Formats: sequence, C-alpha cells, structure tokens
Amino acid sequence: MTEFQVLFAIVPVLIVVCALLVARFKDLLHAVISLGALSLLLALLFYMLQAPDVAIAEAGIGAAITTAVYVVAIRATKRT
Repeated sequence: MTEFQVLFAIVPVLIVVCALLVARFKDLLHAVISLGALSLLLALLFYMLQAPDVAIAEAGIGAAITTAVYVVAIRATKRT
C-alpha cells in the first residue's frame, strides 16, 4: 500500500469518528469544534478525490465561516 492509499483509508474513518463525537458531546462548543474538524477532513477527502474547487469551498465555508458563526452564537447565549 502506498501512503496515498493509507491516507485514503484513514480519512473516512476519521470523518465517521468526528461525526460520532458531534452527536455525543454535551457541550455545544466541543461539538462545534468537532464539526469544524469534520469539515476540514471532508475538504481533504474532496481534494484527494481530485475536486479542489469543492475542497476549497468546503474548507472556506464549511470549516471556517460556519464554525465561526456557531461559536459566536454559542457565546451570545447563556451557558449552564
């Protein structure tokens, strides 16, 4: 197996792990950070699948902007 094949096998597993963590975390801030990591892993997978335009959009919108909006919204609420 080449390094690319190993990475191509590990990334989907990490995506599933991040998705499970998003569902399991009780703290919303932890869930949002895990969702951002999931989005970055998706962007990496899109890049590996020869779709760099989709990868850039996912990294820019999914990981950066969406995570920032969620964090700002969580900070604006009262946490218990």
